[in-house]
Amino acid sequence: MIQTLFGAVEQEPSLLERLKSGVQKTRTGLVSALEDAIQGKKVIDADLIDELEFALISADIGVGATEEILGRIRQRVERHQLHDAAALRGLIREHLLEILQASERAPAAVAEPPAVVLVVGVNGSGKTTTIGKLAQRFKNEGRSTLLCAADTFRAAAIEQLEIWGERTGTAVIRQSPGSDPSAVLFDALQAARARKVDCVIVDTAGRLQTKENLMAELQKMSRTARKVIPDAPHEVLLVLDATTGQNGLEQARKFTETSGVTGIVLAKLDGTAKGGIVVAIARELNLPIRYVGVGEKVDDLLPFDPEKFIESLFEK
Repeated sequence: MIQTLFGAVEQEPSLLERLKSGVQKTRTGLVSALEDAIQGKKVIDADLIDELEFALISADIGVGATEEILGRIRQRVERHQLHDAAALRGLIREHLLEILQASERAPAAVAEPPAVVLVVGVNGSGKTTTIGKLAQRFKNEGRSTLLCAADTFRAAAIEQLEIWGERTGTAVIRQSPGSDPSAVLFDALQAARARKVDCVIVDTAGRLQTKENLMAELQKMSRTARKVIPDAPHEVLLVLDATTGQNGLEQARKFTETSGVTGIVLAKLDGTAKGGIVVAIARELNLPIRYVGVGEKVDDLLPFDPEKFIESLFEK
């Protein structure tokens, strides 16, 4: 079972297989490298530790998590609790899962619909595409959804969201380009309440995390949402491009400081060998991963499950 804004939902029968396909490059880069380092080794020595460190860092697991893992290995070796190099794979797997599970938390409860999901991220992260896929996912779960085109800085962004609205059969609330994003959001929330919609997904302008005035606009939108829906936004999802690796971690750090991010959507996971950034984000920022994007199709947004993710990496 996976926790969503609307409670627990059944996992798809093919979730593990789809994850395996989505993390194939990361599995090749991380697990294959670990196995190459361990294969044929009987003694856990400094050279082996160095090879393990290289494999973990290369997959963007992060310096902090890597040091923790290697520290645990050294400690067990010193205490004579770990003798066999073959056991290292299981120890690393166990620690990665612990990190991901430690950051898990359920989304805020929605006392009365609509649930308001604010989607943020930098230009090119895959934000609008993710919104379209999220709308399709909610629809598949039987939830009525409204899209809010609050990225008013680019006419193309509004058009792109409307295309996704048509593709998923989801209504879009929009105004003319250049309108106040908070005004569009206000209209969307009023419309959602009138239509008794379950969820409003809000597209926001792609922002460089260094642009303080644009970050302030996000905070204004949150205040506007609360005027209509007291507990809104219920989720602030940050879309990160998995192919950016550690740069994505810095983006997440900035957005968390300024816009109250509650969860991560990792897009384009299938296109990178650096999927270990999932672990780095969870450990460094204590943020749950909500969804991962594993392809171009409308249904290629999968709910994130730590156990299934680790299993997809380590199981053949």
